[in-house]
Amino acid sequence: MSQEPGKIRNVAVVGHRGTGKTALVEAMLFQSGAINRLGTVEAGTTTGDWDEDEHRRQMSLAASLCHAEWQGRKINLLDTPGDSGFQADTIASLHVVEGALVVVSGVMGVEVNTSRVWQRAEKLGLSRVVFVNMLDRERADFHRVLGALQEQLSSRCVAIQLPIGAEHELTGIVDLLHNCAYMEPAGAREGDPVPIPAEMQATAAEYREKLLDAVVETDEALMERYLAGEELDPHDVAAALKTAVTNDELYPVSCGVATKNLGTHSLLDLLVEGVPSPARKPSPFAGEGIEAFVFKTVADPFAGRISCFRVFSGTVTPDSNLVNARDHSKERVGALMMLQGKEHEKSDGFGPGDIGAVAKLKDVQTGDVLVDAERNLDVPHLDFPEPVMSFAVTPKTKGDEDKVAQALRRLHEEDPTLQLHRDAQTGEQLLSGMSQVHVEVAVARLKSRFGVDVELHQPRVPYVETIKSGARAQGRYKKQTGGRGQFGDCIIEIEPLDGHVGYEFVDKIVGGVIPQGFRPAVDKGIQEAMARGDLAGAPVQGVRVHLVDGSYHTVDSSEMAFKVAGSMAFKSAYEKAQPVLLEPIMQLDVTVPDDAVGGVNGDLNSRRGRLLGMEPAGGMTTIRAEVPMAEVLTYSQSLTSLTGGRGDYHMSFLRYEEVPAHIAQKLIDAAKKEKEAVPA
Repeated sequence: MSQEPGKIRNVAVVGHRGTGKTALVEAMLFQSGAINRLGTVEAGTTTGDWDEDEHRRQMSLAASLCHAEWQGRKINLLDTPGDSGFQADTIASLHVVEGALVVVSGVMGVEVNTSRVWQRAEKLGLSRVVFVNMLDRERADFHRVLGALQEQLSSRCVAIQLPIGAEHELTGIVDLLHNCAYMEPAGAREGDPVPIPAEMQATAAEYREKLLDAVVETDEALMERYLAGEELDPHDVAAALKTAVTNDELYPVSCGVATKNLGTHSLLDLLVEGVPSPARKPSPFAGEGIEAFVFKTVADPFAGRISCFRVFSGTVTPDSNLVNARDHSKERVGALMMLQGKEHEKSDGFGPGDIGAVAKLKDVQTGDVLVDAERNLDVPHLDFPEPVMSFAVTPKTKGDEDKVAQALRRLHEEDPTLQLHRDAQTGEQLLSGMSQVHVEVAVARLKSRFGVDVELHQPRVPYVETIKSGARAQGRYKKQTGGRGQFGDCIIEIEPLDGHVGYEFVDKIVGGVIPQGFRPAVDKGIQEAMARGDLAGAPVQGVRVHLVDGSYHTVDSSEMAFKVAGSMAFKSAYEKAQPVLLEPIMQLDVTVPDDAVGGVNGDLNSRRGRLLGMEPAGGMTTIRAEVPMAEVLTYSQSLTSLTGGRGDYHMSFLRYEEVPAHIAQKLIDAAKKEKEAVPA
């Protein structure tokens, strides 16, 4: 039956990619008895990473939901991706937990995504526990990493465990809270606690004192007893620590080696004792009746759509009839599932604070809230970042366009940062994502899950054309072929608009030289001519047109004739108005380690970038620059090689600017060649 909220712990396992989050979840499941053997990422046998792409790339591409029982508590673990390309699931997962377990590498310390995910957790008021992993690796150093955590994340990070030995000589860990040690289990289940080895006792005592100082500072009654020299009961210290973690006053730092299952026992203790239960953290909703928030959708080609949800109030049972708060549609809940990676077992219900899954809801998307009766709700806003990288996508098989669009819609339901849209100007279907790997994974999934094959190309840059001066021209269309002829005649004046955007048509005809009924046709002809400028075939914008004069014929004039005349007049005036080519300028925010700033700035300069400023923060610097879109279509790969994969960026459109003459000429010549190559 459903768990009571006080006995649940919801924890998102987060951090930079490659820090061993999936291996740590595997170790916790193994230590708690939820699974019988310790799988590895290398062998593709972990519970958390079960997708073929994850096995091939040896990294998590989506959040995976697992659970363990420890000390009579149910711990829901959300193993999230650490690669910034797949951050949608990480962002959504942080909205449904009370605690974040931040995993850092004992070698690399605080990396880009460590800081980013820490800030998100802070914004959401989540309790945080840190696990320093991989301490058996060469150059791993717990004390250096602890210093970096205190300096770059928070001075309130406090060691709650210490390693015994270092690198290849690591033999165990000390649990400072319970004043005991755990020795290296070499991949077996971790044994019972043992006394702290003699050679570690002085260091352990020093760090235990630092821990007690930090804890008693948050609790006046304990402080008094501590200062009076009383020996504090570990239960009282644990209770005060829990309150301090719940109130965001302390961040315990634990340590170990996930692949050897070292440090897992005391980490599970810490999650139970340190992370608040749903009963201790208020719900984001009003909390009447049933309220379940859908934070993840899995598009399974066989089981259909699986919706993962967190119950904020009430109990969701099989066959409940619920209402989607977004569009008031009714949903009947079928069989409920408790997920363990890709495995699932049936559940008879999920109560307040619990996390579960259900298949085949009709029209539920990530971010929806299901309720038992219609009412107004403030739905949590999943603040997904905008995609930064686009590729033109074409099906390998002609006629598969609809199939591709439908499959991509399914993938978008699963990952909202993956977007498909048609560029009205270039006519291309653009698939946009958070990184090149993100888009490549989507393409691999299209094939493996939905059987559609597509090719990716660099998208065309949406150049536009405009004018720099005014001009006047006449368009006169006269055609006489037996019977009725065609006649349209107009004179226009054109001038540039501020900011090179928009189009205005001003009717200045006096005295009916062109009848009212034909004037919109002139406007239409001009707009058709503006669709392809004469410089490089790009659309023209930023022009105001005055229709000032003209003439008509009572019999031969028609809308069609005035449309042609308008088009002729515009083309003629456009040639004389100093036409120029404009390119989109993007704002680029690049976050890189301090030691890569020089190289990245040099690279941005070579891309015609203008540096606007730099903001250093805790070992990382954010560089803000304006760069032409044409120069950053392949930026992702360059940034990866310049920073060894430790940098990331986001990009947004700013404005259009004139293309430098030497580059414009190349583009104009290329457009002419392309035009000539197309048979008339």
